[in-house]
Amino acid sequence: MPTDLPTERPVRKTGSLELDPTGEGIAIDETARLIASNKVEGTAVYDREGKHLGAVYNFMVDKVTGQVAYAVLAFGGFLGLGENHHPLPWKALTYSTELGGYVVDIDPGNLAGAPSHGPGEDAFADLNYRGKIEDYYGVRAPTL
Repeated sequence: MPTDLPTERPVRKTGSLELDPTGEGIAIDETARLIASNKVEGTAVYDREGKHLGAVYNFMVDKVTGQVAYAVLAFGGFLGLGENHHPLPWKALTYSTELGGYVVDIDPGNLAGAPSHGPGEDAFADLNYRGKIEDYYGVRAPTL
């Protein structure tokens, strides 16, 4: 999938919090390469054929590494009723500028059998839940 995103360039020394004096200032919403978390939530998710599967409900960030580990897909239901949440490894999603959303290479039938939880459930409290997700998709989330 084409991304049409500009190549990043180093603007500061590694490990420095110094701002780029030639940059656009501090981004709080969206730039050509960065997007605020609240703008990711609600973004459409499609299968490889371009069929709408659902939307990003939220995403889970590893507190230690700072890396996005999962995008939680809101799938099924109507107006939030009967909806399930399916954590997808972040690396399994690709942004499509053509569709204006994320594409995941999974069949909707397989998604229905993937690890999921309902609204209000704290599935990540189960220490084995992350392993179930990674085993199902064959993709490991970032770790130390």
